[in-house]
Amino acid sequence: MFKSGFITIIGRPNVGKSTLLNQVVGQKISAISNKPQTTRNKITFIYTEDDFQAVFLDTPGIQSPKNKLGDYMLKTSESTLNEVDVITYIVDCSPTIGKLDSYIVNTLKELNIKTPIILLINKIDEIQKENLFELIEMYSKLDLFTEIIPISALKNDGVNEYLEALKKYLPEGPQYYPEDLVTDQPEKFIVAELIREKALRNLSEEVPHGIAVSIEKMKYRDNKEICDIEANIYIERESHKKIVIGKNGDMIKKIGTQARIEIENLLDYKVNLKLWVKVEKNWREKEIKLKNFGYQ
Repeated sequence: MFKSGFITIIGRPNVGKSTLLNQVVGQKISAISNKPQTTRNKITFIYTEDDFQAVFLDTPGIQSPKNKLGDYMLKTSESTLNEVDVITYIVDCSPTIGKLDSYIVNTLKELNIKTPIILLINKIDEIQKENLFELIEMYSKLDLFTEIIPISALKNDGVNEYLEALKKYLPEGPQYYPEDLVTDQPEKFIVAELIREKALRNLSEEVPHGIAVSIEKMKYRDNKEICDIEANIYIERESHKKIVIGKNGDMIKKIGTQARIEIENLLDYKVNLKLWVKVEKNWREKEIKLKNFGYQ
């Protein structure tokens, strides 16, 4: 009996959604950082065993929108709730249920969803065991979750238990994707995500929200294991350009070097990466630019 189905991953920003899914598939597909709006698109991750295929939809964190990009991200997160076989809701080890998590919980209750909801309490490596028991009890009282599983996505602790739980709730079904496929995203998208991640991780707080990456060229050389990639890093303000480039070009070199290493691991090719920084004022408020950057 082969089981398969679709799972949406929801939660507020920075609780570890992308970290979990990169861990599950064993490959970095989605950008990871500790800054809000790291995940902007609905990204499909595919995990396959001999008798089981789970298709995960990693969504942007649910948060109050502040611009058209935020509107897009919120709609993307909420639209998946009625499309799937299992909902996975991820929280961290905060001792109380905050405003945004309360909003998510109330949304799930108001929608009166019949879909199984698995709660993952992430980052358990950061708290004491007695505090974890209190958290499990606090969330159990909500009477909303089919199962509650403590995990550390970063340490790969509890991830196998989560996958075993999914097998119980997914229906019998076909294998939707080939067994060696871990995402349906094109290589260009993943490469752009890896570059954006390095920018997010290295740049100061005020810059990252306004960053987008566009792959202008990606071409494998004939008879040589080299891929030439040219990408633009877009920012919203002229004043941010110097920050992204850095003194004597140090910052853009650092971003490029870190990104190139991970892109080479992804493609299994040597990579010749060239980055440019361009200003596109207020692009997050312009629908045509959102579409150009892949947010549609």
